[in-house]
Amino acid sequence: MQLTTRELLTALHGMLFGGFFLMAIFGLVVELVRSRHTSTHIELTPRGRTIESWFLILMAAFGWLAVFTGTYVIYPWYRAKPPANTADLTAYPRYLLLSHPNTAAWHNLGMEWKEHIAFFATIAVTMLAFVLIRQRAALRQYPQLRNAVLGFALLALASCGVAAGFGAMVNKAAPVTGGNTITLIRSGQ
Repeated sequence: MQLTTRELLTALHGMLFGGFFLMAIFGLVVELVRSRHTSTHIELTPRGRTIESWFLILMAAFGWLAVFTGTYVIYPWYRAKPPANTADLTAYPRYLLLSHPNTAAWHNLGMEWKEHIAFFATIAVTMLAFVLIRQRAALRQYPQLRNAVLGFALLALASCGVAAGFGAMVNKAAPVTGGNTITLIRSGQ
């Protein structure tokens, strides 16, 4: 069982950082919706507030890890320009997608949207983490603020879902490959 360093880093970017980010946003949305429908307020202990704050900080951190590894590690490999007269474009995912009319939309729509919407999700979640850590009491006092926080959380969840979906489909159509080969399990030859 083998994979290349680029495949490994792409998997870490999408499945670890992006996957944890998506699940954390979903958990946040569930908690925000649940808190809107309780008749009594549940006060956290100091330890509970600390755990909640760390969850929110780690959620934002995983978003930034996904965005930065995607932007500064994976994206340059994806966008690498092939040398002139290159017939095999498998090592150049962007150009491979654009070379066929049936796959060009994966770049023109999918990748272009993914590049921008992932930043929106991460910026929104960072703002949510700040508000929820610093202004938690105000959420009970001002229903408009609570609704705005929930709205941003829903937008962040949808944005992250779109980025993850397009990322998975673009990588399926034109995977980022190359680099050193890493052997995870040797076959019993």
